[in-house]
Amino acid sequence: MKKSWAERLNSPAPHVVKPAPMEIAGMKKGEIMLVPSPRIVDAFIRAIPRGTSMDVRTLRRKLARRYKAEVTCPITMGFHLRTVAEAAYEAYTRGTRLEDITPFWRVLAPDAPTTKRLACGTAFVAVQRARDQSPSLAPQSG
Repeated sequence: MKKSWAERLNSPAPHVVKPAPMEIAGMKKGEIMLVPSPRIVDAFIRAIPRGTSMDVRTLRRKLARRYKAEVTCPITMGFHLRTVAEAAYEAYTRGTRLEDITPFWRVLAPDAPTTKRLACGTAFVAVQRARDQSPSLAPQSG
């Protein structure tokens, strides 16, 4: 049976720091590379303040630094960004309040290739980014 996005997000697989096996996406073979777990990607995105966004390249650089690596694996990051986004949206469609899900739109822009494959669609991401930037459009508690 296929795992849900939430099950993938909560995978017990740990992150790994090791030499990069090849050159890809600006990463050089042999650089110390973080292979993140979905949970550390999720936790990092949850900590991005409302009204702030960052691109994937910046996220990869900051995560690498946090885990004493030079780079973060771009392939694994792509997989985990999708997992984080789909798990958050899955929770939202099941009734979790918007302000309680991981704000993946702070990293995934509406026109990003990963965003185009998400179940929520690009319009959802665009609306959430606009809401994040505007105090008058912030989700209301209660």
